[in-house]
Amino acid sequence: MNAQKLITVDQKKVLPIIIILALLIVVASGSFFVVQEGYQAIVTQFGRPVGEPYKEAGLYFKIPFIQEVHNFDKRLLKWDGKPNEIPTRDKKFIWVYTTARWRIVDPLLFLQTMATEAGAITRLDDILNAVIRDQVSNNLLVELVRSADWNPSPPPELSELRAITPAVISVSGDDMNEPATVSVGRATITRRMLEEARKLIPQYGIELIDMQIKRINFIDTVLNRVYERMISERKRIASQYRSEGEGESKRVLGTMEKELARIRSDAYRRSQEIRGAADGQANIIFGTAFGKDPEFYSLFRSLEMMGAQQGKTDYIFSTDSEFFRYLKDSSR
Repeated sequence: MNAQKLITVDQKKVLPIIIILALLIVVASGSFFVVQEGYQAIVTQFGRPVGEPYKEAGLYFKIPFIQEVHNFDKRLLKWDGKPNEIPTRDKKFIWVYTTARWRIVDPLLFLQTMATEAGAITRLDDILNAVIRDQVSNNLLVELVRSADWNPSPPPELSELRAITPAVISVSGDDMNEPATVSVGRATITRRMLEEARKLIPQYGIELIDMQIKRINFIDTVLNRVYERMISERKRIASQYRSEGEGESKRVLGTMEKELARIRSDAYRRSQEIRGAADGQANIIFGTAFGKDPEFYSLFRSLEMMGAQQGKTDYIFSTDSEFFRYLKDSSR
């Protein structure tokens, strides 16, 4: 009985200690916070900032349950604008796709004005889209798609580009044969966008690092007309290439026929020369051989003529004919 009372008394003493330890652990865990590498933090107390921003990674102390930690990324962040349909100064309607890089440089001001990165993206949409619209509307389309150092006279081997480039730039077709001149250029316009936007961004604790035009497209109705014109120009270039190829083919075939005729003529002349020389040599041999026995030559010629007439024509000779003279002589 005494042992049971002792155990009950010990439990009553240990329970408060366990509760106190648990409270201490909870308080200790809520008293420290970690700032990760690449992040920065602001501590607020009842919604108001307390102290300076924590911009270095490490372990820090705060009052538990009263103070709250707000973490913000201090690395480069991406902004991709939604495509906007904007008319240029020369009344060409285009879709403009843009992108930008920004970062939080003043977390306290950012917390007071933006609160979150999602709020910052929304605010950037308003500011950057307005700047983009102003710059696009104040410039010609050719200025937006070309650089200031663009050369309107490409080398001869790239002459087909002359046919395509104006077709893309001049949708109306009024300056198809005249290369557009560029005085400002896309790089300068992009730099102006960045400068204008930077004037409006610092009040939110943000630094705008870079801003670029990713892509420019015509609206669908204009784009179809551009594609049709590009196809027409490409067909014209293909037809020109075919015509030049056919002409070159005729020239090569003509040269080949001429060379072939010359080779045949030389070969025929050479064969006749060889044949004439051979006939002359044969005649010399025959003359030498038959000169030794003229009677044998007469016999040979008679037999040769008989053989030549065999199977072609029927002849009737008398027995006194010269053809039978040697036969008569042999019978005696």
